[in-house]
Amino acid sequence: MISTSFVADLTPALRILLIVVVAVLGHFLVQTTRTLAERILAGAGDPRLARKAAVAKRYPKFATITSLIVSALTFFIYFGAVGLVLHEVFPRLDLGTYLATAGVMGLAVAFGLQGLIQDIVIGLTLVFTDAFDVGDMIELSGSGVTAQVGRVERIGLRFTVMTNFQGQRVFVPNRNIVLVSQFRAGVIRAYVDIQIPAGLEDDVVRERVESIARGFQSQHRAALVTEHEIFGTFVVEGGGWRYLRLRFRLWPGQGALVENLFRQRILAAVRELEPDYQDWMVSVTYRVE
Repeated sequence: MISTSFVADLTPALRILLIVVVAVLGHFLVQTTRTLAERILAGAGDPRLARKAAVAKRYPKFATITSLIVSALTFFIYFGAVGLVLHEVFPRLDLGTYLATAGVMGLAVAFGLQGLIQDIVIGLTLVFTDAFDVGDMIELSGSGVTAQVGRVERIGLRFTVMTNFQGQRVFVPNRNIVLVSQFRAGVIRAYVDIQIPAGLEDDVVRERVESIARGFQSQHRAALVTEHEIFGTFVVEGGGWRYLRLRFRLWPGQGALVENLFRQRILAAVRELEPDYQDWMVSVTYRVE
């Protein structure tokens, strides 16, 4: 332990050097503690270069909070060091005056960086409220931002990073996030009900539908998460009409493929068998997984 009398006996130049060394050691200690924690959490099997990415993916809250704590500690270490160095260079400089001046300057800077501060506050809110997590499939919308659908890669203090259907990485400023819609299993289910005309056999319609569904599945594999399912023919109680139901599991935001393309192909195929077949006889409904 360095005694107070020893420090007082040093020349101003040596005291400045001591302050700088202590500040650098403090910064090194903070960074080393963070690195050790990341190494333990990431596991021995992860490559060294992938350690931060592995921790951010497995423990997003830890990664965000530690980043904030390390930045704050580093700032206070060097802020205090600068004040002590100035006091050594200008002995008449009062540390209280230094802190007051820095506080006023900080308020001025904060006023000019309102957007940045909003990003950080909302980013911390997202982290602590569990609105969503890394790996979740969500839709984000808000002021000045077109609704974005994708899988969350990172929840940062400034941006929430997503990967959308096209494979693009989308950076959404946290302050623009107003509404969050979460897809619990990462997909939506589209149910297509095809009413069977009274004069047609179930198997005939099913064969046509099955053929179109297989072609649709082959053409749009990027948007369809799994193979389609046909549940069979049902009879509506009290109505007497029959319908064939099948289901697609889709990437969120791709429902137009089923509503427009697939539905129109079904209508065209059934009209070849029954010319008076109506548009309303094929309906599409959705459920979120």
